[in-house]
Amino acid sequence: MFWYVFQPPSDLAEAFSAVYRRVLPDSPFSRGTMPGLDSYSAFFTKVADGIQQAGAFGGPEQWRLDWDHPYTRDEWLDLVPTSSGHSQFRPAKLEELLAGIGAAIDAAGGSFTMHYTAVAVTAARSGYRQSALPLGPGHPRPSRKPCRHDG
Repeated sequence: MFWYVFQPPSDLAEAFSAVYRRVLPDSPFSRGTMPGLDSYSAFFTKVADGIQQAGAFGGPEQWRLDWDHPYTRDEWLDLVPTSSGHSQFRPAKLEELLAGIGAAIDAAGGSFTMHYTAVAVTAARSGYRQSALPLGPGHPRPSRKPCRHDG
C-alpha cells in the first residue's frame, strides 16, 4: 500500500487553508492546514500491524522517498482539480476556489516548491512462489505459435 503526503511552505499552506474555509466551509479541506508526515505515522503503523496480524505475509517494511517539486501558479492550478475530491465540487465553487488559490500563489511571488513524501508499506506473501500456476483441465496453455494476420 502506498500514500503521498505533500506539504507546501507553511505560509502558503495557511493561505490555501483560508481560501478553503472561505469558499468551501463545510468541506474536509477547510479544517486547517494540511497535516504533515508525522500525523500519518500512526496510520502507517496500523497498516503494518494489520499486515502482520493477517498471518499471510512476512514482516512488513516501510519505505519512504522525499522530493521537492517547483510549481508555477498555472501548473498548480491545473493540478488542484485532479486531487482528492475536487472533481466533486460544483464548477462555480471550483472556479472560486482556483481564483483564491491563484491569488495566494501570486501573493507569494507566483511560484512555490511543494515538498512530497511517498510512503509504502510492503510485505511478501508467506509461502508465495513465483512460478506459473497449474492451469488444470479446461484451461489449456497459450499457444506459442506465431500468428498470421490476413489483411
